[in-house]
Amino acid sequence: MKRSDSYSYMPTQKKHIAIVGAGLVGTLASIYLRQRGYVISVFERRHDPRIHSLEDGRSINMALSNRGIKALEQVGLVEEIKRTAVPMHGRMIHDVQGKLSFQPYGKEGQFINSISRGGLTKTLIGKASEIGVQFMFDHKISNVDLQQTTLTFSGQSSPKSFDMIIGADGAYSAVRGAMQITERYNYSQQHIEHGYKELHIPAGPGNTFLLEKNALHIWPRESFMLIALPNADATFTCTLFFPIEGKPSFENLKTEKEIENFFKATFPDAVRLMPTLLNDFIKNPTSSLVTIQCYPWSINKTLLLGDAAHGIVPFFGQGMNAGFEDCRILNDLLDEHHDDWKKTVAVFQQLRKPDTDAIAQLALDNFIEMRDLVADEEFLLRKKIEAKLHELYPEKWIPLYSMVTFYENTRYSESLAIGKRQKKIMDEVMKTPGIKTEWKELDFRKIVNQLETATH
Repeated sequence: MKRSDSYSYMPTQKKHIAIVGAGLVGTLASIYLRQRGYVISVFERRHDPRIHSLEDGRSINMALSNRGIKALEQVGLVEEIKRTAVPMHGRMIHDVQGKLSFQPYGKEGQFINSISRGGLTKTLIGKASEIGVQFMFDHKISNVDLQQTTLTFSGQSSPKSFDMIIGADGAYSAVRGAMQITERYNYSQQHIEHGYKELHIPAGPGNTFLLEKNALHIWPRESFMLIALPNADATFTCTLFFPIEGKPSFENLKTEKEIENFFKATFPDAVRLMPTLLNDFIKNPTSSLVTIQCYPWSINKTLLLGDAAHGIVPFFGQGMNAGFEDCRILNDLLDEHHDDWKKTVAVFQQLRKPDTDAIAQLALDNFIEMRDLVADEEFLLRKKIEAKLHELYPEKWIPLYSMVTFYENTRYSESLAIGKRQKKIMDEVMKTPGIKTEWKELDFRKIVNQLETATH
């Protein structure tokens, strides 16, 4: 199949856009585009989540941070969504003995928000429906015709035609699948050796939190980890990130006794708070973790957004935020180019591809940090030095995590490049003789000067 640039100037009035996927990104995109005046139909293969709950064991809590908040602000939803969010000001680290240590995410007043995927999805669908977006659930795609801009659904023989199709149907996108069989299409998927399983900590007596409420809890155990994010109802959604094969792994925890012994030995303070552990572990699916990269994101009048274009592992808490940022930037570019989709899409994919490649790498790197390094003394000292640099020179040295999470106007690709320069400088700083006891005497101005020199 040949590609063509058949986008034309598309005035909003009565132009009909199909969005495939009623997840977080597809639904937010529908709100943006409906507010621009387009006729929007959203097609989703699953049931309506307002009637049927999300699939058990696949509802990892979302970490809403500044990039996602900025996108939600533009459509007037941020205050409503924040009402059910729980602020997390840092990581609470649990060692094997149950000793706790707290690591702030940034400066005082900087935090990320734990929010239920299911609750957020329902809020977005409700808002979209109110403003006239049409949702068609239980509609599975059987064919996407990129040349004719049509969709055919299972059980229906006649294709439906649209002015444009947006694929926001996740990492295993049917829309992207149609693109993958076109000529010279670039696509890769890389599964890591770890999978995940969802677990649960209930609320305490009187609906109290059994762990510190305003923290993301991590039990780092070198090659794997358990995390827990707070919910507004005082429960915690827990996720075990664990090798799928090998020893230890999901593969070799089979009997109730093996599961119980493993958790008691590895996460003793957590297991005491998990009365439904065995049932959750056995019942909930083990899910895989994958990085998806592809290009181009657009063929003819079909465009990919979110995980369909750039699926990432969840370890920087940026998957949803990056997808929401897609929606905001697409909308900004439509403003800039007066709804000329040909110009908009060309600029959009060229602008976003380096940034989504960058956050994919950062997410993989952060897994190593979360599971291996957060309890490492040298790593913690490095973080203290970087925090001091940021305190002394807040505009010149911004730690990588803060840059990605709290500085929403800094592109992911810029953050990655600056982070690499910072790491190179800090690797040398950490070789300073006697640094463990004398770090406060470092020449911080000289360290910052090195970063400025490297930048220029």
